[in-house]
Amino acid sequence: MSVNYAAGLTPYANKGVCGLPEAFDSPEELRSKVETLAQLVGDSKYVVFNTGAGISTSAGIPDFRGPKGVWTMEERGESPHFDTTFEDARPSLTHMALLGLQRAGYLKYLISQNVDGLHVRSGFPRDRLSELHGNMFVEECDKCGKQYVRDKVIGVMGLKPTGRYCEVIRSRGLRACRGKLISTILDWEDALPDRDLNRADEASRRADVVITLGTSLQIKPSGDLPLLTKRKGGKVVIVNLQPTKHDKHAYLRIHGYVDEVMGQLMKLLGLEIPEWEGPTVCETSPAAPDQNTAFRGLYSSDYA
Repeated sequence: MSVNYAAGLTPYANKGVCGLPEAFDSPEELRSKVETLAQLVGDSKYVVFNTGAGISTSAGIPDFRGPKGVWTMEERGESPHFDTTFEDARPSLTHMALLGLQRAGYLKYLISQNVDGLHVRSGFPRDRLSELHGNMFVEECDKCGKQYVRDKVIGVMGLKPTGRYCEVIRSRGLRACRGKLISTILDWEDALPDRDLNRADEASRRADVVITLGTSLQIKPSGDLPLLTKRKGGKVVIVNLQPTKHDKHAYLRIHGYVDEVMGQLMKLLGLEIPEWEGPTVCETSPAAPDQNTAFRGLYSSDYA
């Protein structure tokens, strides 16, 4: 499946402001700002990251409102070009750096608006992750809530049935649940999943630092979560090339490519960026060796 999942969404007029100009900090200014960021992360007790489409562009997955974003080009009457698939896309340096930060104990919770599945496929623990808009590789039982992480994209969107049924064995092992499995991908008017949103809300209120990467923060309610951190006395850091909706609330604003920022941050913290060794699912953190399960056929998650 092409990475143009947006083509499968229902028509929607209010897609936000698209195509705003990008700004770049000078190398010296960028270095100074990342040093400040490293100090914030090092001194923090509870760091939360909030990621958007901008962290996946280097993986070959276009964003939406950037200069060559899907909806920006749509407004111009142009068609975006896609040269990869969700299955073939590899986690970016930023995806792997986030995993390294979590393993080192700095990153306490990760909130993502992305549906590309790259956080899960990178091995990031799912109990420390809220995927607010769904995951192209995850389907869920509409009866018992069991989630299944697949090695191929589900193929349908908008919380629609996938044509498969839940295999959870019910009480006394007499029969399977057999509830309908549905896509977890949201369409425009679908409500965010309660479990993920509640966890994201709690983490945002608890955070003393929230760092947003590659998102314009235009979509509600996910884009407003960093404001919960500020209201509780925490600091907001925004890393994005374009202006965002909440720039005025930022303690630190960094104009730079997220891979460059995260690479410098990891060096300043003295951390290695983990190597990606193929699609991996990790359910819980801290991850023991037997909790990292490479995709082999269909993988059934116990995340319900």
